[in-house]
Amino acid sequence: MTTVRSLIFSLTGIIFFAISTIVHAAEISELRIDWATYNPVGLLLKKQGILEKEFEKDGIKIRWVQSAGSNKALEFLNAGSIDFGSTAGAAALLGRINGNPVKSVYVYSRPEWTALVTRPNTGINGVSDLKGKRIAVTRGTDPHIFLERALADAGLTEKDVTLVLLQHADGRLALQRGDVDAWAGLDPLMAAAEVEDGAKLFYRKPENNTWGVLNTSESFAAEHPAIVNRVIAAYEKARAEAIAHPDELKAVLIEATKLPESVITKQIERTDISHSRIGSEQSDTIASAGLALQKAGVIASDVDVKATTDKLIDASFATASQ
Repeated sequence: MTTVRSLIFSLTGIIFFAISTIVHAAEISELRIDWATYNPVGLLLKKQGILEKEFEKDGIKIRWVQSAGSNKALEFLNAGSIDFGSTAGAAALLGRINGNPVKSVYVYSRPEWTALVTRPNTGINGVSDLKGKRIAVTRGTDPHIFLERALADAGLTEKDVTLVLLQHADGRLALQRGDVDAWAGLDPLMAAAEVEDGAKLFYRKPENNTWGVLNTSESFAAEHPAIVNRVIAAYEKARAEAIAHPDELKAVLIEATKLPESVITKQIERTDISHSRIGSEQSDTIASAGLALQKAGVIASDVDVKATTDKLIDASFATASQ
């Protein structure tokens, strides 16, 4: 009798969970997802209307919101104004450490999208030359994290330089005008500075660029796992299309950025889109960035970086990207 009663309770729980999941899905009338010029696959996804076609039968509309940087995508996610946001992996980790309950569920690129940039003839040839200089940077993004690690490797800290906090586009403009001595750049704006302004990338370290990851909120992932899987599957269609038709990917980037083909070619050359499954490789890279920042004093010493990274990376949706 006890066994039968337990079975009934178990079945009741399963049925309740299934009904709850259906109700939660029915509550959604709109999916809000970001697009960003540093996420080429996302741009192609938007252009081809893949998500719109996928969710049309459910009566779910797609609303696109531009993210000007990882910091903005994380702000939007934390505020609940978007459901999916594109960021760098290490930026998502910083967000998580600072109380933003994000989950990284998919990889959209492995880029070398940041380096330290200066104008010709500034006399800046290496990181050590930045002492006492003004540097434009967008806090909470991969370029900011890249800069902090570069300073630490050169035996410098934020106290040795002046950080000028600007969004990426304004950082490029400030460098161009001479308002700052250097800029922690981000593609495609960094590629534009090279091609159009003659700017030079005086410090590059590809392995310190963290992965481009797609994030959602912890609550959305828990309440709508089927929708997360469908969004990832749509991303996979766009990624396959981007690999099969690189000229189409280039055209979409040119249209979105209003930048010349020579600039976009440079961006694409340093953007690897052959990865999509999120897991230990991303976790290791992101945790390494976090530990480096902790050593540099950017992250508090009492933060468990590895444990926070484990909470950030959600590989349970990885089968949708196979």
